[in-house]
Parts: sequence; C-alpha cells; structure tokens
Amino acid sequence: MKLSHLQQIIDYLQNFKKISVAHRVSDAIIKIVFDKNDAIYFNMQRANSSIFKCQEYPRSKVYNAPFDVILAKRFHRANLLHVELLHGDKIIRIKSSLASAYKEEITYLQIEFTGKYTNVIILDEENVVLEALRHVDLFSSFREVKVGQKLLDVPPAPFVAKEYPLEDVEEFLYGVYEKEQNAKLGNLKKQKIAQLEKKLTKLQKLYEKLDSLESLEEEAEKNEHLGNLVLFNAQNIKPYAREITLQDYDGTKRKVSLSKEYPTPFMISEMFFAKSKKAKQRMKHLHIEEESLRSKIEHLKRFIHVIQEAKDVAKIEMLLPKKIQNKKVKQSDSIEVFWIEGYKVQLGKNEKGNIALLKNARAKDIWLHMKDRPSAHVIITTDKQSLPQNIIMAAARLCVEFSTTSKDRFLVDYTQRREVSVQSGANVLYNKYKTIEVDTRES
Repeated sequence: MKLSHLQQIIDYLQNFKKISVAHRVSDAIIKIVFDKNDAIYFNMQRANSSIFKCQEYPRSKVYNAPFDVILAKRFHRANLLHVELLHGDKIIRIKSSLASAYKEEITYLQIEFTGKYTNVIILDEENVVLEALRHVDLFSSFREVKVGQKLLDVPPAPFVAKEYPLEDVEEFLYGVYEKEQNAKLGNLKKQKIAQLEKKLTKLQKLYEKLDSLESLEEEAEKNEHLGNLVLFNAQNIKPYAREITLQDYDGTKRKVSLSKEYPTPFMISEMFFAKSKKAKQRMKHLHIEEESLRSKIEHLKRFIHVIQEAKDVAKIEMLLPKKIQNKKVKQSDSIEVFWIEGYKVQLGKNEKGNIALLKNARAKDIWLHMKDRPSAHVIITTDKQSLPQNIIMAAARLCVEFSTTSKDRFLVDYTQRREVSVQSGANVLYNKYKTIEVDTRES
C-alpha cells in the first residue's frame, strides 16, 4: 500500500460514525462493516497487503482464536471516534468505544501495512496489547507484540512519500479487488481444475476396467465346471499337485495349473466354487458399481464446470478450502461438504448421497431442491429458528450449479427437513416451503 493512498483512504473513513461488525473472512483478511452496510476488507498478507471493497467475500470458516474473540467483543456495534495515520506512517489507527458500554471504554485498532511486520493489533487506552493477528517476540523484532505488554512505536520512515492522488477512493478500492482477482483467479482455477481432473481420470480408468456382464458370466460358468470336474476326477488327483489333469464329461482331457498346492481334491473344488460364487456376486452388483462410478464421474465434471465458471477467488476457496492437517474426519464419498460462514452445507453427489442426507438430517435442518425437476439434495445444518438469507442463497446456488450446467433462471424450494416426507429412495413430498430464485446467467 502506498502511503499517499492510505492518507486518502483515511479521509474516506472519517465519513463513518459506527463500526457494525469486524471479523476475519480468511486467515489474513479482515472485514470491517462501517455504518451497517459499508464493508471494507483489509488484506494483511505479508508483502502483499491491501485494502479493497467488493460485493461480497464469503467466509467459509468462523474464526474463534483469542484475537477474533477480542475483535468481536471490542468492535461489534462500536462508536467510531477517530481515524488517523499514526505518525504519518503506513499505520491506520482507529479509535472506538462500545456504544452499549455503561462506562466509555476506549479501544484502538491498529492496522499496520509495514511489509515484513504487517499486522493488526488491538490496544487499550494505555497502548497495552489486548490481542494481535500475529504475536511477535523479541527474537524476531526489537518491537515486541505480546498480550499485556505496552506497544512501542515504529521508527519514522526515512523518506518523504510521493503523492499519488485518487479521483475516487471507493472506485479505487473496488479496483484493488478486481486487480487482485485477475492476478490470482487464473492460476487458482488452473491448480484446482488440475487436482479435480486427476481424480476424474482415475475414476474413468476404474470405470473402463469394469468387467462386462458377459465375461463375468463366462468366468462363473468356467470355475463352476472346473469345480465339478475336480470332484468327478477326485480319485485321480494327487495331494499337493501344482498341475492336475481332468477328464471332461465328453472324455476329453485338460490340464489345469493351480496357484498353490492343496492337500485334497475337495479343497481344490472348493477353491473353484468360491471363484464361481465371487464372479456371480460381482455380476449381481455390477450395475450398482457402474452407477456409483458413473455418478461420481458426472459429479466431478460438474465440479470442474463450477470452478471454471467461478468469478472470484473467494468462491473457489469456499468450494475447495485448504485441508486442515491432523484432522481425520471420515466423510461419505457420496456427499460433498462445504462450509459457508461457519454453516455446514452438504450436497448429495448421487442418489445414494441424497438418501443419506435425508436419513441423517435433523428436523430443524434446512433442505433444498430445485423446483419441479431432478436435482441434488442439499442440507444446511442448523438449530437456529432463522437462517441468514445469504446462506440460503449460497446453498441454493450450489444446488443449481451441481445439478445443471445451463445458464438460466431457476427456482429452488427450501424448507425444514421435518416438512419433507420420503416416498421411496430420494423421491419426496414436502409442504410449507419457500422458493428462491437463482440466476446462473450472472454467476
């Protein structure tokens, strides 16, 4: 961030009177809502920090670290008293007090765009650190950032900054977001699509390797016949032979090699009968395996299409978040799980997944399905009486995006799971529902 730009952003921020909400939307991006509906995002990535505005930056995770708890406690519905650049450096200092407090309690939010030591620090009136996005010890810097310790000032910058006037600060903030998106979006899409295509290729190879019904039937008949022939020729088979000669019913003789030695002919026949039985079982369940692989392949193709159509990085990060290490949570391979602003949203990849969702959902969970047409079933896990409309809209959009690739206006019905009556499989009847419109032409 240029110092000149920060000074002009400070002038822009001085028009606001309140802070409605402050929370993280990703590991290093903080959202501050001024005067109820003006959201400004502070990207605190080291060496790549920025301030931007956008229509919406969905958070896939609700952060509950001590920093986030203090941030919410001190700046939720707070009065904005003053905004300044501290000592004329790249440090925004926001002075606030809680609107609901009996006694005025001053808190400072210090947002530092200082390269290597980029940070967000919450301070009390005595300049004592209450919490920080990044804690810094004396081994890393002369300036310790530690809870309970007084914060030292940053030494003044040894240069005079150039002026870079902005015609419109708000337009500049939207432009920052668009520029960052254009730089990141292409690479991120390429990376994520490559990961999904790798999975798709693996599934397609498994599908191609599936035995045909005819070959399984032939294998079952062959092994059953060999098992009977072994019993028919039992008196002529020597124990522990690796090769046996069997006389068929028509008098012809055939040599059969065995994979291992058997002490009795009856064990050889049991081996062939077991192979025959296994082939028959595979014949019986072949259509299930085919359908399972086919539905997974179709789901991955739709997933790739959704990534290709994504218009921002936040959407891709929500669809494919970074994997959390050391957390082994077993998930069904028929259900896709997403997190939207802390709400768990599950989507059935196929009929099996849809059935599982219906079976395991709780009464107050919200169920979604496209109106009057086949689609994925979606469940939003919640025990709240009212669900934010943006969460319902995001889940409805997922329902549409993973059900069709068409560009159009679609209707999605939603209701509590208790209102959904399962008829058979994933076929349902429901009442007391509401309908929301999803326009994929503008997604």
